[in-house]
Amino acid sequence: MHVQELHDAPLAPLTTFRLGGPAKRLITATTDAEVIAAVREADDTGTPLLLIGGGSNLVIGDKGFAGTALRIATRGFELDGTALELAAGEVWTDAVARTVEAGLAGVECLAGIPGSAGATPIQNVGAYGQEVSSTITEVIAYDRKTRETVTVANAECAFSYRHSRFKADPERFVVLRVRFALEDAAGLSAPIKYAETARALGVEPGDRVPLAAARETVLKLRSGKGMVLDPEDHDTWSAGSFFTNPILTDEEFAAFHARVEARLGAGVTPPAYSAGDGHTKTSAAWLIDKSGFTKGYGTGPARISTKHTLALTNRGGATTEDLLALAREVVAGVHDAFGITLVNEPVTVGVSL
Repeated sequence: MHVQELHDAPLAPLTTFRLGGPAKRLITATTDAEVIAAVREADDTGTPLLLIGGGSNLVIGDKGFAGTALRIATRGFELDGTALELAAGEVWTDAVARTVEAGLAGVECLAGIPGSAGATPIQNVGAYGQEVSSTITEVIAYDRKTRETVTVANAECAFSYRHSRFKADPERFVVLRVRFALEDAAGLSAPIKYAETARALGVEPGDRVPLAAARETVLKLRSGKGMVLDPEDHDTWSAGSFFTNPILTDEEFAAFHARVEARLGAGVTPPAYSAGDGHTKTSAAWLIDKSGFTKGYGTGPARISTKHTLALTNRGGATTEDLLALAREVVAGVHDAFGITLVNEPVTVGVSL
């Protein structure tokens, strides 16, 4: 078995932020067997292990990583009727494009999301009214505790908003393959759930549209927010949304609403979306904006995107410390203004907010 191995290897180029110090050792695995062998070796020797897929959800400290970084570069796109199996290393946005070309619905509104297929169940990736949890049937993973390959059914993945069993216990599972059940709706999309997408398509929520139209509309909406990777555009030198949308209890939401009225005047209602039994989701982007951090905020090499308040960006030449200083400033400002503590969505390595 021949895997590529580098020492004192730069990790910044493997992340969409283009930030972070080197890894003591970097292994690139192109087969499931190579992935498992590298994980086992790290576990046997007590070596810290960092898994890297597309690097679009990773904030690595300036000191780097004093262990083995394992880049999962496995490939595989297998379609059998409406059943799709993706290798963890497949580029997600390319895989979505191929499902649309095949005329199958279910992930078309997740077009343009950077990163790898293997990361999608971890975050329960979602956008524009779709979440992967609604199409994933099972996840094939290496279980570091039992040291064997396991098949985790959807019901056992504990999916919730931007969360899963894999995210809750990050040291345990290494995702190898993800299986999806797509839908053949005669070339049409799944029902459009998201108001912004429906408006852009000129249809009502619940309507279906041609698959390609759904995908192109989402790509256009994402590009407008700097959420589709483009090396020339520093607004995309980011991890997409840096903070998750807060989910509040009814009591917390009432207190928040009172803060909003006190600060912004009576009659101002914050965004509110039902999040199930006694919980309400509000908008992190709205909180950031209303706390005075508008698009393009910042004077240093790390600033808020000029297109979307939820993305923190590297304008070129930033360090991870620059980025974290900005993130902490935003968190403190939002807390001072509204009493809500924002939580970062990207995974931090060797640093924390």
